[in-house]
Amino acid sequence: MLLSEAREGQSVVIERIGGQGALRRRLHEMGIIKGTEVTIEKYAPLKDPMELIVKGYHVSLRVEEAAQISVLDVKTGLSSCPTNG
Repeated sequence: MLLSEAREGQSVVIERIGGQGALRRRLHEMGIIKGTEVTIEKYAPLKDPMELIVKGYHVSLRVEEAAQISVLDVKTGLSSCPTNG
């Protein structure tokens, strides 16, 4: 699943960060790296941006940027990778 598809209150773990150059560097600087647990605090009234809790602090991220991040649901263990069959 993508981070942009997560619901308010849901906790996820970062699996993969897409994008290039400045976007990837910015996400890494904010502590959004593979293996980090992130909680979706809330979405803005028009669903963009979204507020995340990363390592105890609040981060706002555009939904289009969040769509570059693959995550794993903490509770269900469901990944972004579809299963064949």
